[in-house]
Amino acid sequence: MKHKTFLSFMLPSAIAMLLFIALPIVSVFTQSLFIEHEKVLITVENCVPLGGCTMETVVDTEAAAKLKAERPLGQFNGFGTYTNRNHLAFDEVSAFWHSSDTLGEFARQLYGLPFYKALSFTLAYTFLVTPLVIILGFCIALAVNALPRMLKGLAIFFSLLPMMVTPLIGSLILFWMIDSRGVLGQTLQVLLNDPDLSLRASPALTWIMLMVYGVWHSAPFAFVVFYAGLQTVPQDTLESAMIDGASRWERVRYVVLPYLMPLVTFIALIQLMDNFRVFEPIVGFSAEASATSLSWIIYNDLRGEFQLFGSAAATSMLTILGVAVLLTPVLIRTWRDFKGARP
Repeated sequence: MKHKTFLSFMLPSAIAMLLFIALPIVSVFTQSLFIEHEKVLITVENCVPLGGCTMETVVDTEAAAKLKAERPLGQFNGFGTYTNRNHLAFDEVSAFWHSSDTLGEFARQLYGLPFYKALSFTLAYTFLVTPLVIILGFCIALAVNALPRMLKGLAIFFSLLPMMVTPLIGSLILFWMIDSRGVLGQTLQVLLNDPDLSLRASPALTWIMLMVYGVWHSAPFAFVVFYAGLQTVPQDTLESAMIDGASRWERVRYVVLPYLMPLVTFIALIQLMDNFRVFEPIVGFSAEASATSLSWIIYNDLRGEFQLFGSAAATSMLTILGVAVLLTPVLIRTWRDFKGARP
């Protein structure tokens, strides 16, 4: 392909990526270096008829408006937001490390910091849900592909139902089901003979339910990709394996899986990005007391009366960095496979 043709083909995509990806990231990074202006307090005399006068301390709105007009981004803080207690907490982590006698004690103290608590759940959710989604999606695809033609359409429809439900709505439905008055909650109370059992009262059970929901909601995507891939597996190779006496499991292991490995890599990339940004299940389950994620921290900083834009921006940049770190090994392997496949 000629260079001019290549540039003409890629220029629209490059411009779109610059406008909608690169520039917003630069803007977020810039905002993360600033914090909100300190409130200017003044003392005023408040007098009421027949009630005398009292002195009150209030915020000087005129001074605040003037500061905002002069420096709209806020007060420059550099990388202080990244290292404060609500984020990487360098001072606190160093103090915990020197004061802890065991690694377990250090981990417990570290878990008490908001950023590391969110990071713990985010990593656990990502590394457990991602492989389970790939395995479950592949198993469903194999099972549906083995069904008679007349049953495949119905099986595909029911397999895709979790994907059709909006993530927030799906998490709310499961939230109501596991409530003490819900179907699953009451069933467990009867089976375990514990009328006071509440799945949402236990942090461990809350984590498990969030991950179960994550697998349930994401498995249809993996199923669709694998099912489409199974339709392209060379039948001649499968028939040759059958003639050689290979069992069904051996055909799957030595023929189907190697052929579908590029799809496994693709699903892993998508799921790593999605799962590291887990947010909707936490809101739907109202699980922030037991489980928070990096995305939930961003949401929490931006809601309420005081919107902490600098803090939310710093967490966003750390989230982007975390996604990049997770994707790097997969991308390196993909690049090596690509180079090895080239003549």
